[in-house]
Amino acid sequence: MEAMARLRVAVLTGGTSAEREICLQSGRKVMGALDPSRYDAFSVDLAAIAGARAGDLARILFSPAPSAGGAPTKEGAARDGRPDVVFIALHGGAGENGAVQGMLELLGVPYTGSGVLASALAMNKVMSKKIFEREGIPTPRWVEVKAADGESARRTIAEAVGLPCVVKPACEGSTIGISVVRESEELGPALDVAFRYGPQALAEEFIEGTEVTGPVLGNHDARVLPLVEIVPVSGFYDYEAKYTPGATEEIVPARISPDEAKRARELTLAAHEALGCRGFSRVDMMVGAEDVYVLEVNSIPGLTDTSLVPRAAEADGMSFPKLIDRILELALEGRGGGAKREP
Repeated sequence: MEAMARLRVAVLTGGTSAEREICLQSGRKVMGALDPSRYDAFSVDLAAIAGARAGDLARILFSPAPSAGGAPTKEGAARDGRPDVVFIALHGGAGENGAVQGMLELLGVPYTGSGVLASALAMNKVMSKKIFEREGIPTPRWVEVKAADGESARRTIAEAVGLPCVVKPACEGSTIGISVVRESEELGPALDVAFRYGPQALAEEFIEGTEVTGPVLGNHDARVLPLVEIVPVSGFYDYEAKYTPGATEEIVPARISPDEAKRARELTLAAHEALGCRGFSRVDMMVGAEDVYVLEVNSIPGLTDTSLVPRAAEADGMSFPKLIDRILELALEGRGGGAKREP
């Protein structure tokens, strides 16, 4: 009996966003988890595609890639290198804001994670906040400011949010460009940092409490994996705290009351569904004295050695390779031969 053809998987990684290094780490971790007896996998650095003409995209993405032995596999060569599914191991920028998802829609290739609209909404924190408010999902008081506002941006924040507050770029991830502002003289420098990453920024009320994250796995039957409590040694969960081994204590399950945990799980699913996410995501929250507040939704959570979704999956009895298997299954679920997606 002829052996079943392996699933051909293209792992999109790298790219040109501010999170390029994290993308490369996630991509390497995913590639290492793909069982070569089941998958014919190859990686593609999105930086090789950036700026390519539309006619070149399929050639770059679908060209037969060497197997581990250096020669194209039979099944890969027979399909001219066209992948059965693309695993998007990208964070920030075009990889997470719907641009890559739109490209793959046009090419007719299934891919992991959320679709075009959900990806764009999750990446834009201003739009996410508006949807949370519309859906009755509690989120810290916030205000949008723009680089063009000049000096008035500081007055707007002081009047609408007050201090302390958190200032961050509207369209970045991995806490890049984020600042906690406790004194009025810190507002200007915090805005300068945020505007390095785009003309739009967000200031939100600083909530004292316990920071937790709710990983989600699934499509129509999405479920919340064990909640993870985040305790950075520095006291603030910034880029260094996220990706430096030992800089943050990750406690599973989170040390919150049963009622708080129930509320956090409910809000995790509510936020995931409000934006139209699918496959997997991670919802960041603060458990305050009065309620649980949703901060943002990550439509492509990190998959590095220090990332939170793998940590939660492990606590749920799922190894990292099994997690990757499941994410790929969800990408192909209900697709048949087409690439029709939900938002």
